[in-house]
Amino acid sequence: MHLLKKIRIHIILVLSLFLANCDGYNKLLKSTNYELKLEKAQQYYKKGNYIKATALFEELIPVYKGTDKAEEIYYYFSYCNYYQGDYGLSQYHFKNYYRSFPAGKHAEECLFMNAYCYYLSSPVYKLDQTDTKNAMAELQNFIDMYPESSRIDSCNKINDVLRGKLEKKERDITNQYFNIGDYKAAIASCNNFLKDFPESRYIDEMIFTTVDSYYLLAINSLESKKLERLNLAMESYLKLVDLYPKSNYAQKAEAIYESCLKIKSNINLK
Repeated sequence: MHLLKKIRIHIILVLSLFLANCDGYNKLLKSTNYELKLEKAQQYYKKGNYIKATALFEELIPVYKGTDKAEEIYYYFSYCNYYQGDYGLSQYHFKNYYRSFPAGKHAEECLFMNAYCYYLSSPVYKLDQTDTKNAMAELQNFIDMYPESSRIDSCNKINDVLRGKLEKKERDITNQYFNIGDYKAAIASCNNFLKDFPESRYIDEMIFTTVDSYYLLAINSLESKKLERLNLAMESYLKLVDLYPKSNYAQKAEAIYESCLKIKSNINLK
């Protein structure tokens, strides 16, 4: 019983302190002592209590607008949202900081964080890639604005990750067209992929898909279009073996090429 009594007393003390702190914070919110609010907001921020810090900084933004403290308040407010995991909102505020204080001491950092928040919002490649594209655009904007920045290397590394998502997304789309038998769309998708991602590791796969698509399109074509499509399949095969002679797709592509030759010879005999 003696131990249980001690535990109850300890719980009551903890709850009392908690309620006292809550009461103190509520009084602070109602206060018009803005210097005290700013001091407490900074203290909450340093302790990682971003929820309380956010509420205080948000109230102080219009109060200190146009003063020498406005920049720092908005800077910390932007990070409060970031540390709470609200990347959409923090992205907006980082960008707004840059617009509001283009010559501010945190301008470069905030423009980078704006792009970085888009990166953190970028979903897996199978989902909509709007935020991925926005992130790449914002990273490029940062590179253009600060070409000598120490963050350029980070930008390039992030861009590589984002580009990889877009590559996989476009590859999936191409394969979907091919699998449902829409060979014209598959060919167009391959051509777009080759143009948009000239250094991709999937280049030989895309060229092979072009070979296969033209071939399947040809054998299901009217006689008037068959020869042209067979020739395009063969041209794509020659491109594949010229660029990637050791490709894993070379053997399959060669079999298609041989089949194209046989079909062409039969057409010529008619």
